Amino acid sequence: MTEKTGLTDGSVVDDSALGTDVAKTDASHVAVETGSVSTAEVPLTTGQLEREGDIAADYIEEFLDICDLDGDIDIDARNGRAYLSVKASDADNLRLLSKPETVNALQELTRLAVQNKTGSFSRLILDIGGSREAREAELAALVARAIARIEAGATEADLPAMSSYERKLVHDIVGTSDGYRSESSGEGRDRHTVITAA
Repeated sequence: MTEKTGLTDGSVVDDSALGTDVAKTDASHVAVETGSVSTAEVPLTTGQLEREGDIAADYIEEFLDICDLDGDIDIDARNGRAYLSVKASDADNLRLLSKPETVNALQELTRLAVQNKTGSFSRLILDIGGSREAREAELAALVARAIARIEAGATEADLPAMSSYERKLVHDIVGTSDGYRSESSGEGRDRHTVITAA
């Protein structure tokens, strides 16, 4: 049986606070998904994020029930996004669902379920069994390998195409590495991060 816990509300931050490049990326992503950039120009209110979180939690709860899996669902709102985290006391219970490809697919389905109810594109983030922490560790390793290539003489290092959320995580990781900088390059599904020496 799944259990939902209440929203731990953080203040809603305008995308522009994340950096110009990320804000532009999210705006273009919304334009592709909804045909209108105006959705990205107006940050969602806390109430709207709460509604997104509740709709998404209901969808995930029903999904877990169909799969006969137990899990607790935590809802949070920060940086202008709703965040859902699914945890279980038995780590093996969510092992198959916590694979990166599965989490991404289920996140897209959940976003569509939210969009169907609200009429607006959702930027919701889903974590299952610590999958996001595992992905952050993978991204940190990718950045470390890219920096090693630059130290070995490369002028720049391109990382694989990623979502705007993952590119922002990469920018944050690179930002903690003295002497290196990163920027996004490419369009649509090919948009990726390029790391260079500062």
